[in-house]
Amino acid sequence: DGWGNNELQYYTKGENISLTDGLLKITARKEKRKKRNYTSSRIVTKHKGEWLYGRVEVKAKLPDGKGIWPAVWMLPSRQYYGSETSSGEIDLMEHVGYEPDIVHFSVHSKAYNSSKKNEKTAKLTVKNSSGSFHISRLDWTPYGIRRFADGKKYFEYRNSGKGSKYWPFDKKFFLIINLAVGGDWGGLKGIDNSIFPAVFEIDYVRVYKFIE
Repeated sequence: DGWGNNELQYYTKGENISLTDGLLKITARKEKRKKRNYTSSRIVTKHKGEWLYGRVEVKAKLPDGKGIWPAVWMLPSRQYYGSETSSGEIDLMEHVGYEPDIVHFSVHSKAYNSSKKNEKTAKLTVKNSSGSFHISRLDWTPYGIRRFADGKKYFEYRNSGKGSKYWPFDKKFFLIINLAVGGDWGGLKGIDNSIFPAVFEIDYVRVYKFIE
């Protein structure tokens, strides 16, 4: 039933996910489900796939249009350093449909987060992001976090050594892939109902082990 951020979708248990011709597809639809007017789905690897350091690579084609909000992100397996973003959050890829071809990357901690409006973030223009597949890559090591788009680095956040307030990224994190509708950010400029069904297509997700 949504997942915070004032999102409008109802997450089904599998009706909005398909795996065909080697592609994982998450589809958001305009349809009523309980008290919601939209359905979608999400994949959460908690207790199934959890990692500490390494490389995460996702090749995907994004949906476009006002009101849609696809994301690939990571959260800690437990709240090791406190609730909300105190234990860390890594947003590997976020896209809001009213900004065509713009992708965002952010890391959140107790010191730097969206509540304080000082999260460490960057955005990049990825041409034809909804018309072709592109690769989002995270390199996560003890000394820093780097973000790449189609092999080009555009973000770096270094471990300052000042402790968990600044670097809570020393614990296992799990992966989330979801397609939200509306919400505080995705619905900021309204929802264009003509875009549904909207499809988030994932060619692959690869996780590489970090070798010291």
